[in-house]
Amino acid sequence: MRTLTAIVVAASLALPVTGFAAGSGGSSDSTKPPSSTKTSKSCFFGKVYDPATKKCVKADKSSALDDDTLYGAVRELAYAGKYEHAQVVLAAMDQDDDRVLTYWGFTHRKMGHAALAEDFYQRALTANPDNILARSYMGQGYVTVGRVDDAIAQWKEIVGRGGEGTWAEASLREAISTGMTYSY
Repeated sequence: MRTLTAIVVAASLALPVTGFAAGSGGSSDSTKPPSSTKTSKSCFFGKVYDPATKKCVKADKSSALDDDTLYGAVRELAYAGKYEHAQVVLAAMDQDDDRVLTYWGFTHRKMGHAALAEDFYQRALTANPDNILARSYMGQGYVTVGRVDDAIAQWKEIVGRGGEGTWAEASLREAISTGMTYSY
């Protein structure tokens, strides 16, 4: 039976990766890297560009920026490698939101804090066990540190939770197959 499971996993991992949507539950993220905006080009110290005021504003509870705008800024800053800046924005958001916890994990993983990243991913999954993006990013982290069996377990969870064919599933499958991980 173990051999059959290994063959099925290996065959599944050999499938090509194409464009997919990733997200936690019902939300979706682009399958492409985020576009560069004034947030990553002009704003400093975790500030976010506010198109209404045409200024970089501090990401805090008093700003008029909604959570989706802040989440987009976090994704953009993280993709640009500005992890500390992304974390400033994350700190202004709802700390119980599984998307926020997922990106805390992502930024810490990219900064080389594997154990802390795993803790945030686990917290995201406690808040929302169906957060396939957290599972994908955690699995990619496992690949990075050589824990391929744990990455495969997360891949199986993604598939088992209806995530087959999504960006989260395909990107983790590719990471397991090639050792290469994603930055968005």
